[in-house]
Amino acid sequence: MSAPLILGTNSIKDTGYNVANSVRLDTNTTFTRTVGASPTDADVGTVSFWFKKVETPNSSDYGRFLNIGSTDLSLYTLNDYIQWYIAAGTAGSGTTSGRKYRDQSAWYNIIYAFDSRQATAANRIKIYVNGELQDSTAQPIGTNVTSDTSIFDGGKLFCIGATNSTSLAQNLDGYLAEYVYVDGQQLDATSFGEFNEDSPTIWQPIDVSELTFGNNGFYLDFEDSSDLGKDVSGNGNHFTANNLVATDQSTDTCTNNFATLNPLNTYPSNPPVHSEGNLQVVTVNADPGYFGSSSTIGVTQGKWYAEFKPTASTSAAPYLVAVSYDPFQMAKNGATSGNQFNDTVWGYFATNGNLYHDGSNSSYGDSYTTNDIIGVALDLDNHKLYFSKNGTFQNSGDPTSGATGTGAISIDTGETYFFVLTDLGGGVCTYQANFGSPPFTISSGNSDGAGYGNFEYSVPSGYFALNTKNLAEYG
Repeated sequence: MSAPLILGTNSIKDTGYNVANSVRLDTNTTFTRTVGASPTDADVGTVSFWFKKVETPNSSDYGRFLNIGSTDLSLYTLNDYIQWYIAAGTAGSGTTSGRKYRDQSAWYNIIYAFDSRQATAANRIKIYVNGELQDSTAQPIGTNVTSDTSIFDGGKLFCIGATNSTSLAQNLDGYLAEYVYVDGQQLDATSFGEFNEDSPTIWQPIDVSELTFGNNGFYLDFEDSSDLGKDVSGNGNHFTANNLVATDQSTDTCTNNFATLNPLNTYPSNPPVHSEGNLQVVTVNADPGYFGSSSTIGVTQGKWYAEFKPTASTSAAPYLVAVSYDPFQMAKNGATSGNQFNDTVWGYFATNGNLYHDGSNSSYGDSYTTNDIIGVALDLDNHKLYFSKNGTFQNSGDPTSGATGTGAISIDTGETYFFVLTDLGGGVCTYQANFGSPPFTISSGNSDGAGYGNFEYSVPSGYFALNTKNLAEYG
């Protein structure tokens, strides 16, 4: 049986229950708290959370979803597998059944349900992914886990995102939403999610606020940007957010999945570096330059808006913000000479403000540099493209002019387009991407006509942030 989907590049309309926020975890970011002294039941509990990964595929680095005590319980991701380890009582460990979770454009629901007193060993630990109960290749889940392990006993450190708060080892890179711990109950997946009635392969969250959380239970919804570790279960079991700031709060969630940059589409022998929830990319120092990154979501129709902020360059700022209907060939080719200017790419170049396309460049707009914000309005109903610099559309462009295309760049019909960031060589370029959930501070704040996104500049009328709810409605 294949794993159910959860809001990848597929899209569904409003489900009735919406998750407002997630949190982006990156290097040295964690949540920690000491477990209370009087658990409801230290041998029984359930942890559920939603996760969108950004780790390097097949990475040998651990990413800790949770770690209790020194090594009492760990749940982590390694080489794209979900793994668990228990050192309390008699040791046990396991790996999800030969299935790799590599999709960096999708959300996964992971549930760890534990009851060490179950008579049947296989029932002592249950792991669900997107509503599906997992087995284990290393050993049957629960084998060698004995009673009275007291994993959730009082006084232990509960750490989300690393092994502990001091060494910060084995960091988890990715987005987390709806992080729940129920103390004293081993619950199944239906307590946290359900299959969409119109798209029955899509697993979606349900409201968990009415669960009985138990003494040490908690519910982190990440909706308070000033207190990201706030417990909203009613228990007051708040976490300390370590090295996290307000901009680490995101509106990219398991009910509305936003585009990010795609580290799976890269030149493998000389890849760029992605970070900040796959919203930042650092290109390679080479001349000619190497491909940077493209959006995880491509579009064939509708009107779409995004903003990109170049933040650093080691040379004369050879930034190129572009769209392409074949970024995969660009990445495969690696070096940008010869493919950066091919007929699938339209790019706005920082150094001279020119438009680069099909082996040549032509006068287009103003030059730009570090910390300018470049807006891209992509009209696939009329096959027109517009670039803005700090809110001003270049070449006197008017993205609302429709088929008239005032100041527009005409692009090919019948293709699937992606947003692209790269450079023209001779230096290392750093970009941050804003598809509506920015990794940087926004000074003004502008949403699209559907109420989604947080952009520095006004979104042209009729254009939308690139997320799954907008795709379902306008794409």
